[in-house]
Amino acid sequence: MSVISGFTQEDFDVFSIEGLDARMEAIKTIIRPKLEALGQHFAPSLSVATGNEMFSHVAKHARRTVNPPNDTWVAWAADKRGYKKHPHFQVGLWGTHLFVWYAVIYESPAKGQVSEAMRTHLEEILSFVPDHFRWSPDHMQPTSTSSAELGKEGIRKLVDRLATVKKAEILCGINIDRHDPILTDGTALLARLDETFAILTKLYRIAQPTTEPSLPV
Repeated sequence: MSVISGFTQEDFDVFSIEGLDARMEAIKTIIRPKLEALGQHFAPSLSVATGNEMFSHVAKHARRTVNPPNDTWVAWAADKRGYKKHPHFQVGLWGTHLFVWYAVIYESPAKGQVSEAMRTHLEEILSFVPDHFRWSPDHMQPTSTSSAELGKEGIRKLVDRLATVKKAEILCGINIDRHDPILTDGTALLARLDETFAILTKLYRIAQPTTEPSLPV
C-alpha cells in the first residue's frame, strides 16, 4: 500500500473555494494530511541523498488574515525550526498543477554562495538537469520555464540574478498537470518524485553552502 493514494480533482478544487476560513479549513482537512505523509516519507531518503538531516515542514499559512492561499506545500530543509532561510525542497499544489522544487528563496542568506557554486558548476548542472525540468525566479507565482526554453544563457541569468537582486530566488524542478493520471496513482507518483529528487539532490549538493550542518559520517 502506498504512503498516499495520490491527488484528486477535489484537492485542486480547494483553491476555488471562496473566503480565507473556508479555504483554510479545506486545505487542513483535504490536502494537509497528504502533505504530512509525504513529509515523513521523504525526510529519510532526502537526508541520505543530501548528507544533511532533513526535516519536513508543512505550510501553515499562519500570517494570512484576509486573502486565502493560492497554493500549499510541504518543504524539507536541514533545520528543525524552519526552511525559508535554507536551500530546500518542496512538493505542493497550485489550482492547476502539482510542483516539485529545489528552492532557494529571498529569505536565504546563502543566496550568494549558492549562486557562485551554481555558476562554477553550470556545465555539470546542464548535463544532469533534463530539458523538461522547469526553472522559476519567484515561488509566489505558478509560472515557470523549461530548461530547453531557457537554454544555457537563460539559466545563467537566473543564477547571476540570485546574487545581485535582493528579492531574487531560484527554483528548479517539475510540474505535473492536475489532470495527469499519474497523480491518482500513489505508487507511480512516489516513483516520479523519487526520480525527481534524485536529480534535485545533485543540485543541492553542488550548491550546498558551507554553513549547512552535515550528518556525521
